[in-house]
Amino acid sequence: REKVFVAKSDQLTLLKVYTEWKKNEQSGEWAGTHFIHVKALRKVREVRAQLQDIMRTLELPEISCGTDWDIARKVICSGYFHNAAKMKGIGEYLNLRTGIPCILHPSSAIFSLGYTPDYVVYHEVVMTSKEYMQVVTAVDPKWLAEMGPMFFTIRESYETSTVLLREAEKIKKEGIEQEMGEAMKAIQERKEKLKAAQNTPGTRRTSTDIALPGKMKTPRRTTPRIRIGYEQFLRSKTLI
Repeated sequence: REKVFVAKSDQLTLLKVYTEWKKNEQSGEWAGTHFIHVKALRKVREVRAQLQDIMRTLELPEISCGTDWDIARKVICSGYFHNAAKMKGIGEYLNLRTGIPCILHPSSAIFSLGYTPDYVVYHEVVMTSKEYMQVVTAVDPKWLAEMGPMFFTIRESYETSTVLLREAEKIKKEGIEQEMGEAMKAIQERKEKLKAAQNTPGTRRTSTDIALPGKMKTPRRTTPRIRIGYEQFLRSKTLI
C-alpha cells in the first residue's frame, strides 16, 4: 500500500492506483496481486469514459494537471467543502459547519505525512465505536474561503492586518513619490526646451497682451444735458 500512497489525499491515492492499473495494461492479475477488486477498477473506467463523452459534447478541452497534486486537491475541495473539518487534537477533528467531532481513520494515507494537517475534507463519516472519517484529503483553508464563501471566511489576526496595512501604505507612498519625480522631470525638460528656444539666434520673442480686470481706468462719462446748460450760462454771462 505504501508504494501507491499520496501522502496528502486518499482520493489521490485511489487515482494513483487506477493509473498504475492502466500502466499494467488493465490486468486482472495485477489487481489480484495487489488485493484490489478488478470490477471496481473497471467501473471507474466506465465512469471516466462517460465523463469524457460529456466533455466532448460540451466541447470542453481535456487538460491534465500531470503530477501537480495541489490542483487536484483544490478540485476535491470544491466538491467537498461542505464536509470540511478543523483539527481539534492529534487525529481528532470538528466539522466546521455542524461541530460534530470525527476521527481520522488509521488506514488513511494522511497518517504517512508524519504530522496532522490543520484542515481536511472527507467523503463520509462511518459510525462504529467512534465516528471515523473516510477518504480524506488535506486542504488549504484559503481554498475553503474561495470555494465556499457563503460558509467560510478567513479572519486575519491583528498582527497580520497591521503588517498588511503598513505594506499597503508603503506601496502607496512609493507610487506617489514616483509620480512626483516623473512630474518634476517633465517640468525640468520643458524649462530646458524653452530656454534653448530663447537662446536660439533668429527667433523673435513675441509677447501677448493679457487683459486683466481693474488694471485700466474707465473714462468718466458726462451727461450731455449738463454740458449744454453750462455753455449757455457762459454765453449769457458774456453778453451781460
